[in-house]
Amino acid sequence: MPSATRLHPSTSTNTRVNDGEKKKPWRTRLPFSTTSFQTNQSSDETLAREESHAPTTASSTRKFRWWKIRFFKGMASDVRRRAPYYWSDWMDAWDYRVVPATVYMYFANILPALAFSLDMFTKTASSYGVNEVLLASVLGSVVFSVFACQPLVIVGVTGPITVFNYTVYDIITPRGTNYFAFMCWIGLWSLVMHWLLAITNACNGLTYVTRFSCDIFGFYVAFIYLQKGIQVLTRQWAAGEAAAYLSITVALLVLMVAYLCGVIGGSSLFQRYVRKFIEDYGTSLTIMFFTGFVHIGRMRSVDLDTLPTSKAFFPTQDRGWFIHFWNIDVGDVFLAIPFAVLLTILFYFDHNVSSLIAQGTEFPLRKPAGFHWDLFLLGLTTGVGGLLGIPFPNGLIPQAPFHTNALCVTRQVSNESETGDAKGHTTRVVDHVVEQRVSNLAQGLLTLGTMSGPLLIVLHLIPRGVLAGLFFVMGVQALEGNGITLKMLYLAKDRSFTTASEPLSRIRRKEAVWYFVALELLGFGATFAITQTIAAIGFPIIILLLIPVRTFLLPKYFTQEELAVLDAPTASPFTMESVGGNFGEDDGLPGGGNGMDRPQSSERLDVDDSTERGEAGGQKPGVLRRRSSYQSGRDEINGESYELQEQHKSSEGLSRRSHSRNARP
Repeated sequence: MPSATRLHPSTSTNTRVNDGEKKKPWRTRLPFSTTSFQTNQSSDETLAREESHAPTTASSTRKFRWWKIRFFKGMASDVRRRAPYYWSDWMDAWDYRVVPATVYMYFANILPALAFSLDMFTKTASSYGVNEVLLASVLGSVVFSVFACQPLVIVGVTGPITVFNYTVYDIITPRGTNYFAFMCWIGLWSLVMHWLLAITNACNGLTYVTRFSCDIFGFYVAFIYLQKGIQVLTRQWAAGEAAAYLSITVALLVLMVAYLCGVIGGSSLFQRYVRKFIEDYGTSLTIMFFTGFVHIGRMRSVDLDTLPTSKAFFPTQDRGWFIHFWNIDVGDVFLAIPFAVLLTILFYFDHNVSSLIAQGTEFPLRKPAGFHWDLFLLGLTTGVGGLLGIPFPNGLIPQAPFHTNALCVTRQVSNESETGDAKGHTTRVVDHVVEQRVSNLAQGLLTLGTMSGPLLIVLHLIPRGVLAGLFFVMGVQALEGNGITLKMLYLAKDRSFTTASEPLSRIRRKEAVWYFVALELLGFGATFAITQTIAAIGFPIIILLLIPVRTFLLPKYFTQEELAVLDAPTASPFTMESVGGNFGEDDGLPGGGNGMDRPQSSERLDVDDSTERGEAGGQKPGVLRRRSSYQSGRDEINGESYELQEQHKSSEGLSRRSHSRNARP
């Protein structure tokens, strides 16, 4: 094996700094173990070399039994691994990318949440309104930005929890049960269940979560956004035909303009700073413009429905913020347990999948994750949400990966896959991600300010057609990058225009792609169909069943080589260290079951380090830098370059795990 693959991460070219420069935590590679780890550079290289040459089989490495319960070990390990980076999480926020990421996430989080509040306002007899949803978003953002091991995950009110809330309302209120007291007990029981899962290291089961289940769930969430947008528009007919048609027109214009802003940001039009401004702030400015657009000319005479608001910092109904959870029958207290079980299942999958996608393989993250501790915090916010009478917050899809993407610093590199006349073209790749806590906290504090009187008046001016348009924007953006969508586009593409570097082209049995996509659509259809019935309360069960289907059934009908292309781990081995690594790594299949032969060299040097967003921090003139990111198998520049970079990630993860094995739960 060439020496390139034997480099220890701490000696790689992309982490070199001058002797006088203060090293970042990810450059110093602080040991994650509880014991002191004092070795010199040569011993580190020897250890990395030995791990790189050793076959990753159960006989050559210590078999990690994730089901073995060691109470609190997962939480303690997560905190111990992330604690050395806590100070840098605040200091690293001195980067321009934090500003547009904060503004974008403020609008991307608050406006869909307001639209969800409109849905719950209508279907729960005004039990939840704007202030309840805003406070839930504030609670989630403040707690997770300050205390979470992965502060990049955006936490707020989601479509699935909206479905859960009004389904419980439809079931409970005919019995005469106090709705808020019942929801409070659901939150308290769910708090206990979340903490039990966190204490017993239940997040280790995430090692079996792959793109298969994540893509299906993401596809479902995207369609929930589209469905809610359509539902908002259908309600406008009650205000008259003119209002309905104007709302539909505005919604479609919001979709087209906001989508066009994203297209311009990824194009070569205009100067770089112009297209970056359009990409970063286009959606926010679109919402502002069309809020005022409906007041121009004769449109002013059309009576449009707007967002209903209430008194500043007060609940929508005439009640206090603290729920009297004792005003309920004892039988109803225990009746809340099965509902809490379903909520816990939903949050276990929904939040962890949001976290996994936000830390996906396409993002070159350098700071460790912590799923056990974050699940413990999620239980805390669930219990507090029940006591306050607000919707339970959890990880958001697609806002969580959008947040990480907004913090990416990119640069132009030559496209080595091109030949002939096309040779010499460049493409944009991710250099690094600005990993910090400020953007999440800042958008949460901005959301808190939105509960003030003047801003609530502004929110009341937003037409519901604009909110429907934003739903369409979020849904289309989520569908655009979803793995199911990309596979379907491949199947519909003219084969004469399919490049040889397309990963799916390497599958010899072409019908395997059709079968795999059909199974994904079947899983999505079952999940979406059940949410349209009174049995919607049980849809988390179907979502959870996707994991054993992928783990135990699909390998019987697809070869490992096919699954390596059709499916992949959601996050890198480094991210998955918190839960014991990706499924299949101990079976000689690095990357979660990929049994394909890997090239031996993992070095790739950039020829152009000019950045497209912000500045590539830590790069000194004249110092070669190894590419620090790699695309997913569906967005790659070249199939070979993807495998080279994945090999580097796998070897880097092995070296990291040699430092943290004692800290693993």
